Amino acid sequence: SVPACCSARYNLALLAFFGFFLLYALRVNLSVALVDMVEPNTSLAKNTTSNVCPEHSSTINVARNTSGKKYSWDADTQGWILGSFFYGYIITQIPGGYLASKTGGKLLLGFGIFGTSVFTLLTPLAANLGVGYLIAVRALEGLGEGVTFPAMHSMWSSWAPPLERSKLLSISYAGAQLGTVVSLPLSGLICYYMNWIYVFYIFGALGVLWFFFWMWLVSDTPETHRSISHTERDYILSSLKDQLSTQKSVPWKQILESLPLWAIVVAHFSYNWTFYTLLTLLPTYMKEILRFDAQENGFLSALPYFGCWLCIILSGQIADYLREKQNLSTVCVRKCFTLIGMIGPAVFLVAAGFIGCNYALAVAFVTISTTLGGFCTSGYSINHLDIAPSYAGILLGITNSFATIPGMVGPVIAKNLTHNNTVGEWQTVFYIAASINLFGAIFFALFGSGEVQDWAVSGYRLHRN
Repeated sequence: SVPACCSARYNLALLAFFGFFLLYALRVNLSVALVDMVEPNTSLAKNTTSNVCPEHSSTINVARNTSGKKYSWDADTQGWILGSFFYGYIITQIPGGYLASKTGGKLLLGFGIFGTSVFTLLTPLAANLGVGYLIAVRALEGLGEGVTFPAMHSMWSSWAPPLERSKLLSISYAGAQLGTVVSLPLSGLICYYMNWIYVFYIFGALGVLWFFFWMWLVSDTPETHRSISHTERDYILSSLKDQLSTQKSVPWKQILESLPLWAIVVAHFSYNWTFYTLLTLLPTYMKEILRFDAQENGFLSALPYFGCWLCIILSGQIADYLREKQNLSTVCVRKCFTLIGMIGPAVFLVAAGFIGCNYALAVAFVTISTTLGGFCTSGYSINHLDIAPSYAGILLGITNSFATIPGMVGPVIAKNLTHNNTVGEWQTVFYIAASINLFGAIFFALFGSGEVQDWAVSGYRLHRN
């Protein structure tokens, strides 16, 4: 095979990595900044900090910057602000996948991130104008981000040789986890030493900068790339020749009747339920139950996603190694990785609810839970490309639409279940997430597939790999 170093496909993976890094930084910074944007006493009536655990004394006593403006939003309003992103996000998933399959993913992904960055820069202004404006801006950010994953999947369908799929996709999507890792503590520090508005200005500006590099260096297909070597281009094109469809119309009926696709939908929905519940509420859980202050909180909230990032990169390498060198079937690898990546987190999440005030264990369990979730990237998450490379963007649009619902309802349900912030209430939140995960894992193990589906190949030729 063609060497990976400095190759066009790995350059694409690297640029995509930074793109998704920024996307997630832009997505999660609000969870941290919100703690600073709200007047400390407004949520008291609803959210009494639990007194089960002793207060943590902070060792670092630096004068905290308090120049940022405060708003009096109650817990429910905060829930709506955090959820609003997903209302935009869900709308552009399927159109994004469809457009990418028709026009290519480069412009769609580029402008998706560019748009999100611009709206992030407008966030402080919107918050000043009123909560309605803030919710609108977040929903618009969601619209921009909604096209990104389908567009990327669509680009990989022309760029990723089948046996390098897990590697290349796990590199590009791992940026999302690292974005979470870096932006959680960094946003905390920016809020602490500067002012929460800079959280939005700094990340927004970086996103605009990335956009210029993306437009300059990337192309939709190997054929149109400016500086790709002939050997690499031929290698990629020949590896995909039996997998892509030439028919212009999308076989919507066959797609929607495909059981392997619904297996991905269920797995994706279940995984995201846990992921989004933790992503939006982990800072709250640490503050209200474990009683960490904001600084410790940022680093400890980021730890799980760091583990997940490592796990995604490593499991991507392992998955392709097992398929190529050990001759394990694609479906076997996808199912095993999905089972590890969904049952593991369920077990440790429930355990995290039962260890009382043992901070070290709580953080360890949540970290192990999220880390194991990284196996799913080489499990159900890139399975779209196994079953229908030509329509991977559209399939991801479909599964991600369903998988966005947990982002909309999960945090709202969790906020409603934890009005008194007792440990018992949080145990319920963890229980629900774990059971949903378990169901998704079993469903995928029963109905997932690793073969290119008949309807996805031109002329319906059966091609087994």
